[in-house]
Amino acid sequence: MAKNIKLKKPKLPRLPRIPKIKSAHKLLKNDVPGTLTYTGSKEQKHVSVELIEYTPDTYKVEQGSDVSIAFDKHNPGEISWINVNGLALTDQIEKLGQHYDLHPLILEDIVDTNQRPKIDEYPNYLFVVFKMLYFNEKGEFMNEHISLVLGENYLITFQEADGDVLDSLRTRITNGKGRVRNAGADYLMFAIMDAVVDHYFTLIENMSDRIETLEDVLFANQAEQDITQDIQDLKREVLRLRKAVFPFREVVNRLEKMDSQLIDQRTVTYIRDLYDHVTQVSDSIDIYREMTWGLMDMYMTTISNRMNEVMKVLTIISSIFIPLTFMAGIYGMNFEYIPELSWRYGYFYLWGLMIVIFFLLLYYFKRKKWL
Repeated sequence: MAKNIKLKKPKLPRLPRIPKIKSAHKLLKNDVPGTLTYTGSKEQKHVSVELIEYTPDTYKVEQGSDVSIAFDKHNPGEISWINVNGLALTDQIEKLGQHYDLHPLILEDIVDTNQRPKIDEYPNYLFVVFKMLYFNEKGEFMNEHISLVLGENYLITFQEADGDVLDSLRTRITNGKGRVRNAGADYLMFAIMDAVVDHYFTLIENMSDRIETLEDVLFANQAEQDITQDIQDLKREVLRLRKAVFPFREVVNRLEKMDSQLIDQRTVTYIRDLYDHVTQVSDSIDIYREMTWGLMDMYMTTISNRMNEVMKVLTIISSIFIPLTFMAGIYGMNFEYIPELSWRYGYFYLWGLMIVIFFLLLYYFKRKKWL
């Protein structure tokens, strides 16, 4: 957002290159529906499984490299959170899907990172897909495909690779803080989605700072030619964020209005608040999208103004020398009888007249505010 301040031609630092979202999707082959083909770029060579089981009074966690650790029979009233990291090994995903009787099309959507955010309702479970966007430890903007399967007293999450935005949620579950330990699996699903949306706000704030920096550079007339690449990178980032958030808003809206036995009525209130947050993010994206598109127009206007300044100076110089050239041209004509040629000091009179005309024109241009 441009600040209405008087800039003193600061020496602004070189604008850093905006990192691109690390997401390189492969094209899907014309496979049979239900065929598991991982289409993402995070080729994690192993699957890490985290099983968290808790009640209001108990808590235990187990980790392994095989989904079979989630096959144990759980105690009544115990909530199980099965988190699977790594989608490249599709045999493990299929193995888990067979145990929980998941539809083959669901398994296909789990490993298809091109799948847009959506929600599907089945008799015994709900299936939700959305995008988890965040900055990793290196400051890179990550776009990760995440899927949820909500069942009776259990929740399964599928992620492309290790690392996510759910550490604070795990801490709350471990320490027994908040409402998670006293609620069902539906509230756990809401808490995960809420953590993802909170990081959407982080991205929005970062985007706002970048736009302000670009605007300050343009207003200070310190823009370099490759600033257009920075603007294009920012435009692509806004569009990818918009592509992830807008369908997700419809997912949350449908989840709020869904009449399912798996979602407690008390959780619906929190989901309604989550919808308000997603709507706020989407509105901000629309605003920053317009501002980003306006940055290129601002840059072109700056270039045009700079060109106009150059043309104005050249025009004024030409206007000053037109009468002087006219006078010099007259006395350069090869006529024998020109009255002023016989004057002893005619040469100096001519120079004096030219200098007077020069300063008169400068005064005239200054008064007209052309200079």
